[in-house]
Amino acid sequence: MHKNAKIYVAGHRGMVGGAIVRNLLAQGYINLITRTHNELDLTNQAAVECFFAEEKLDYVFLAAAKVGGIHANNTYPAQFIRDNLMIEANVIHAAHINGVQRLLFLGSSCIYPKFAPQPMREDALLTGLLEQTNEPYAIAKIAGIKLCESYNRQYGRDYRSVMPTNLYGPGDNYHPENSHVIPALIRRFHEAKVGNSSFVTVWGTGSPSREFLYVDDMASACVHVMNLSQEIYSAYTQPMQSHINVGFGQDISISQLASAVGKVVGYQGEIIFDASKPDGTLRKMMDSSRLNSLGWRALVPLDAGLAVAYSDFLKQVYS
Repeated sequence: MHKNAKIYVAGHRGMVGGAIVRNLLAQGYINLITRTHNELDLTNQAAVECFFAEEKLDYVFLAAAKVGGIHANNTYPAQFIRDNLMIEANVIHAAHINGVQRLLFLGSSCIYPKFAPQPMREDALLTGLLEQTNEPYAIAKIAGIKLCESYNRQYGRDYRSVMPTNLYGPGDNYHPENSHVIPALIRRFHEAKVGNSSFVTVWGTGSPSREFLYVDDMASACVHVMNLSQEIYSAYTQPMQSHINVGFGQDISISQLASAVGKVVGYQGEIIFDASKPDGTLRKMMDSSRLNSLGWRALVPLDAGLAVAYSDFLKQVYS
């Protein structure tokens, strides 16, 4: 991408989209196009096509999505599959009919089967049953990959996909019910600290392990992948398996994670694990060797990222 290219970042107010904007600005890209949901409803096909026709964009980062934790996915499954399918279909098709040659679609690690071999490689896609709790969202994200691949195969486009592991960092959602594991733990430990609670209870035994990636590392991966030549991208992917995993490269047990969050927050009490609650999958980690071989690696260690995330939580919730 040349520095004056007209680049649309869909979802710039979200955690991932905001990080992509920060990364692009830091690298000297000056012609960034963004729209809020009130300015452009991406589920409205006519509005999206009108926007693309007017703006005449060069590149698109498709980071807009309806997202949430397990509770939200279980409560609103129809909205999760419908809204995400509509956003993807509208943006990808509008990009195509208005001459955008290169687009990057952001998916999720939930696309992989519940019992996929660990760490999960790209070729694990569509080899088994998905986690039931977020299956509608996962199916929508798989459809996004296949939309990109299908437009590439039929129309010669260069639409790419990256699948991030669990993300955290500035711009995260700290809702007490609809947030993911790290923001939920940050909120729980902070409230325990200010409430002088003698203990914090964490679901499960604490033994399962997960992988967590700081969102600005994710953004750097997105820009890195977008800047690869078509020849190099094609050499490392396949026409019908073109997505690339983006992970930290190391997992951590929930017990270790809880201790790390407690330390960053400054909580001095006891951490109790409620073994009566389900643990979920024992291990979930991405195999990012394909992206590593393309010259990218994560840089931000967990403790440093958690410190920034905690500061962001305080700013969002208490300022």
